[in-house]
Amino acid sequence: MISRLTLSERQLALGVLLFLGIIGLAMAAAGRNDPLGGQGFIVLLFSVGLAFYVMSGYFAPEPDESRLASYYDDPTKVGIVLAMFWAVIGMAMGVWVAALLAWPELTFVDEAWASFGRLRPVHTSGVIFGFGGNALIATSFHVLQRTSRARLPDQFSPWFVLIGYNLFCIVAASGYLMGITQSKEYAEPEWYADIWLVVVWVVYFLIYLRTLARRKEPHIYVANWYYMAFILVVAVLHIVNNLAVPVSFSHAKSYSLFSGVQDAMTEWWYGHNAVAFFLTSGFLGMMYYYLPKRAGRPIFSYRLSIISFWGITFLYMWAGSHHLHYTALPQWVQTLGMTFSVMLLVPSWASAGNALATLNGAWHKVRDDATLRFMMVAAVFYGLSTFEGSFMAIRPVNSLSHYTDWTIGHVHAGALGWVAMITFGSIYALVPWLWKREAMYSPRLVEVHFWLALAGTIVYVFSMWNSGIIQGLMWRTYNDSGTLAYSFVDSLEAMHPYYIARTFGGLLFLAGAVVGTFNVLKTITLARHESATAAEPDMPAIPATSAVQAGE
Repeated sequence: MISRLTLSERQLALGVLLFLGIIGLAMAAAGRNDPLGGQGFIVLLFSVGLAFYVMSGYFAPEPDESRLASYYDDPTKVGIVLAMFWAVIGMAMGVWVAALLAWPELTFVDEAWASFGRLRPVHTSGVIFGFGGNALIATSFHVLQRTSRARLPDQFSPWFVLIGYNLFCIVAASGYLMGITQSKEYAEPEWYADIWLVVVWVVYFLIYLRTLARRKEPHIYVANWYYMAFILVVAVLHIVNNLAVPVSFSHAKSYSLFSGVQDAMTEWWYGHNAVAFFLTSGFLGMMYYYLPKRAGRPIFSYRLSIISFWGITFLYMWAGSHHLHYTALPQWVQTLGMTFSVMLLVPSWASAGNALATLNGAWHKVRDDATLRFMMVAAVFYGLSTFEGSFMAIRPVNSLSHYTDWTIGHVHAGALGWVAMITFGSIYALVPWLWKREAMYSPRLVEVHFWLALAGTIVYVFSMWNSGIIQGLMWRTYNDSGTLAYSFVDSLEAMHPYYIARTFGGLLFLAGAVVGTFNVLKTITLARHESATAAEPDMPAIPATSAVQAGE
């Protein structure tokens, strides 16, 4: 892949890696008595390793101009592999922490890093940001080029975004194991990692703008609307929520600019909109391209997809305060969040219904094609999760569900049933297209993965629904004397069988991810040794006679 870069791009890559290595060395030196030093060594080793890789192909001949007549898919290919890698790592951590809740003595290593509190954010960040983030970056590059009929503006910046983003994920995950955290849900990384992500994200946004500005297609397809909303809003959320003052430049610890209930409100404005624009908007962009493409049918209602986009974009921004019912947050702010959460059901179901209606007339394909079945089930779970979320945001319902496993079940109905399902379906559609093969290495393994994923999701979600409702009822049950009928320990004992079921459900889903990763890697390996022709050409609509010039 280095051989596809021009000499100037290779030099730029080495320059960036040199700068990054110096930053890592400075962190290691300044933080020698602080966990920051360990983070610095990770950055340094990462930079040095990549620099050696770039140098291995530095003297390769320059690529010819014919490359400019085709789309640039190398970052997408690597992004898919990284997404599957993070899926296995993140879900394995999830099974581990689920097992710790069922069997607390199941700590293989009596060390701080192996505790539940440190492993859990590795799981959540690994799945959401590692798996989901890499999938979004990879697919967005692919969709952007096809729907714009324009090549990415250059070859260096996509690699900077992809590799820089994974450096962020590595620094974040290793930091959690060291005990470095802001203690904010979905925003645990400390100040230095947050700053680096801003740099990466700005470049990501500029790639999108530059490519759209060079598009040969006058219309901007709706998938790009959703991807752009994901990139832009996540940047705003990340910057505001992570405004903090470091103890010093030699310490990993920082303190938020906000305090008390303001900090909580800012956090859940960020947290719920991370769900909205990272876990919803971006993956809706994925759905609006790959589902109709795989089904061979146009979107049922393009106008409805636009209406849904503006509904989600406007309404979601106000919904975060429903996480803070019965707190010190002003009542009117809680009510505002509840109201907009209920209103969100309309645009959310518009997209879910639009996806299912698109499949009308193609149900025979859903029956026979496990890849399309992944996408169909994802649309169903998206509709289910959004209905459940609106329902749980209602204050009286929230009084039962809050702090219980019902919330955990809701989150995983969305994360496993919606996010993971649409991602796996998109990857299974995309891999044969990119590697020019008729199909995946084993369509039967795709089928196996689908049933493992579906079974795992159902077992997990239903166990948490039952567990959460039982928890909520036990915590609010009083005896005749007016005291609580059950102690907290009683509720824990009642949860034990459900925690075992959750672990089993997670294990099924992890097994499916392992099967999927094996299938993807085998497909890639075979493609390198065979000259197969893709069943459906996925070549650019750019004439070779009018080559697209990088950077024009």
